[in-house]
Amino acid sequence: MLWNIDLTLVDVAIVTRGAYAEAFRVVTGRPLVKLAPAMGRPDSEIVFETLAVNGIKAEDDHLPRFLSALAVAFADRRKRLTAEGRAMPGAKDALKAVAKLDGVAQSVLTGTIKSNAVLKLKAFGLDKHVNFDIGGYGEEVYPKATLLQVAQGRAKERFGTPFTAANTVLIGDSTRDVQAARIGGALMIGVASGRSMMGELREAGADLVLPDLSNASEVVAAVAGLTTPVDRKAG
Repeated sequence: MLWNIDLTLVDVAIVTRGAYAEAFRVVTGRPLVKLAPAMGRPDSEIVFETLAVNGIKAEDDHLPRFLSALAVAFADRRKRLTAEGRAMPGAKDALKAVAKLDGVAQSVLTGTIKSNAVLKLKAFGLDKHVNFDIGGYGEEVYPKATLLQVAQGRAKERFGTPFTAANTVLIGDSTRDVQAARIGGALMIGVASGRSMMGELREAGADLVLPDLSNASEVVAAVAGLTTPVDRKAG
């Protein structure tokens, strides 16, 4: 079970922008004028576009330096997360309810770098049922569909069970998440809590679409309806 983070589980856009601005200043010595839109993309991709739209030619060391500075800047702002951000409605109860399903292991598939992903969920008490070691993260320079397969490989190594489209479920809020599931090999539950409307998620190919995560029973029923206890034997 893989969860997208931003606008699926949490909304911390204000803190994230501040961290990007600080990281940009540290790396380039210039103030950030324009931040490339996230649109469900990984931090690695956002960094390159942000450099470009601000007139900076990317060098070989820009990405690792920027991601390192981003991790520091975000950690420095972690106390602001609950004040300036929020958990999405129902996120905590949904994670807890899904964890009770037989054979489920939960992790994340996110464009956020791993250290920041952990901080985002911990700030709102959403980390208890998440195994961060088997997720996929924004510092890994892969398309999201490939990153999904990387996460499946990590889960296989951890549990000794192959993970395929029959036993991998992704929950996310954007059509980019749906595309990653379709290409990478996962069942897809779309939630219209962020970037995309319910109709857009359906049209993109989501197996099921929910308005949000506010009804935990509905979320569990969606996951259970797409899989079977045999499929979920890895947990």
